[in-house]
Amino acid sequence: MSKTVSAYAATSATEPLARTTISRRDVGPHDVAFDIKFAGICHSDIHTVKAEWGAPNYPVVPGHEIAGVVTEVGSEVTRYQVGDRVGVGCFVDSCRECENCVAGLEQYCTGRGGMRGTYNSVGRDGSPTYGGYSQSIVVDENYVLRIPDAIALDAAAPLLCAGITLYSPLRNWKAGPGMSVAVVGLGGLGHMGVKLAAAMGAEVTVLSQSLKKMEDGLRLGASHYYATSDPDTFKKLRNSFDLILNTVSANLDLGAYLSLLKVDGTLVELGMPEHAMTVPPFPLAGMRRSLSGSMIGGIAETQEMLDFCAEHGVTPEIEVIDASYVNEAYERVLASDVRYRFVIDASTI
Repeated sequence: MSKTVSAYAATSATEPLARTTISRRDVGPHDVAFDIKFAGICHSDIHTVKAEWGAPNYPVVPGHEIAGVVTEVGSEVTRYQVGDRVGVGCFVDSCRECENCVAGLEQYCTGRGGMRGTYNSVGRDGSPTYGGYSQSIVVDENYVLRIPDAIALDAAAPLLCAGITLYSPLRNWKAGPGMSVAVVGLGGLGHMGVKLAAAMGAEVTVLSQSLKKMEDGLRLGASHYYATSDPDTFKKLRNSFDLILNTVSANLDLGAYLSLLKVDGTLVELGMPEHAMTVPPFPLAGMRRSLSGSMIGGIAETQEMLDFCAEHGVTPEIEVIDASYVNEAYERVLASDVRYRFVIDASTI
């Protein structure tokens, strides 16, 4: 018998999120059910709710940074048991058969149904998926992550999107000692990029619109901090970086940022601006630079990220809020008035 739980949902692009009820499916043989303790607020939640990435399937229960405690497992579950500390990130299923799924890159699933998002998607049973702004969730064990004891559940939640979104490109482009990494933007994503890159041993520079967060950036692990509103920044830092991670969802002057890369350097797009950006050919060709992108990470890599964070003491800077504050929190995210991630206390839903 399905279970009815409380949640916060959006019913249109213009109405505030409101408390409602949703149904969670029965626990199947391979399912894990858990009480949600904390759910992070990601800018992607806001983009989706406001229909900035296309028309969503309302009602939308956002939230793909979910941490909690297992309450029930299916008869064939082998990885988890009641009482385990677990999490769920940006997707809850994939085809499991395509080349990418087999390679552990489920986020790039090309099979039937594709990657099934934690919310605003459709599950295998044809029912809509609802996210973490709710009391509990049921997920196939193959898409559940184990949260190490060294990481508090409230701090763990943002790692399941913000953390892996930065960890995956840093690992893919082999960030480490001797590499110069620049992080564009010091927000929910950017501050995790600084912490993770520093923990990997890279030399980290923050490129932010102003210097108002400079003290924070240096405290979080950056060695250098520059204001991109100062034209001299782009002159001074020309040909300086092996890797640039752009975490802002805004239209940048790509030519200016590409000019900051060394030979064979790469600029990776992580923020998702609403409108397309122009890519100038000469800054790319002139130094054999690359422009790339990256989207979250697979299940195995996400678990690797959680274990890395536990080992190195890397956790996000968070502000825990009651669920009733979610609409005000959205406004503050849009105003860049959060340092650095809102996390909903699910006990208040």
